[in-house]
Amino acid sequence: MKRPIPKSGEALPAVGLGTWQTFDIGNSAEERAGREEVLRLLLESQGSVIDSSPMYGRAEGVVGEMIELLDAREKSFLATKVWTRGRDDGIAQMAESLRRFRTDYVDLMQIHNLLDWQTHLPTLRTKKAAGEFRYIGVTHYTRHALDDLIAVMETEEIDFVQMAYSIGERAVEDRLLPLAAERGIAVIVNRPYEGGGLFRSIRGEQLPVWASEFDCESWGQFFLKFILGHPAVTCVIPGTSKPRHMLDNLGAGRGRLPDAATRRRMIQFWEDV
Repeated sequence: MKRPIPKSGEALPAVGLGTWQTFDIGNSAEERAGREEVLRLLLESQGSVIDSSPMYGRAEGVVGEMIELLDAREKSFLATKVWTRGRDDGIAQMAESLRRFRTDYVDLMQIHNLLDWQTHLPTLRTKKAAGEFRYIGVTHYTRHALDDLIAVMETEEIDFVQMAYSIGERAVEDRLLPLAAERGIAVIVNRPYEGGGLFRSIRGEQLPVWASEFDCESWGQFFLKFILGHPAVTCVIPGTSKPRHMLDNLGAGRGRLPDAATRRRMIQFWEDV
């Protein structure tokens, strides 16, 4: 399943990969083999979005090494972030991200958690114009930041916004998602499983039989398909280090999605559980 990036029309696979914690690893052959398999499965399934940040320790470098080993730069949509204060420090950090990714451009550069965004946004625009960044955007992950994100979306020209959204945390539905649709801003969803909290909440519960009506085969797909059922969402980026979970996540990008009535049914089921 692919969704168009509103500002360009470019088709973006709807299920990608986040790398927070899961790709901050050392040189252990066992660890490396598992993460390389996760990336290989993503790319072989025609997924492409890989999201990282300097905040994520060694993740950018690990992804860069593995993408090079897989000879997959052109198949990958590499997204990362600037996470520092000050113009010069921001420029240096973004250059280091490209070095770690082993590339001369990134597909999406974002301002992490809106940190010093007024300083960094002009730099992002300049580098986008120069071809160093294909798209630019802003991110956050807490409901307390929604008003700040919305203010940037209302006043600045950006291509992407990234924010937390899940069946249990739906505050973005009120204003952010409608505004993104109105302004033509692509939406990347982080924390779709609430850091694993959603799975802990349904431990021992059976997947409802009617989930098959939208080609859902697991709780993970139930949670992801709920998100993708919202038309303003462009891509969701669950993080994982396990190949079997990567395959399950990718399954959410296939088949039917829940319509508005089914999404309401999903919410009611979730709240009853």
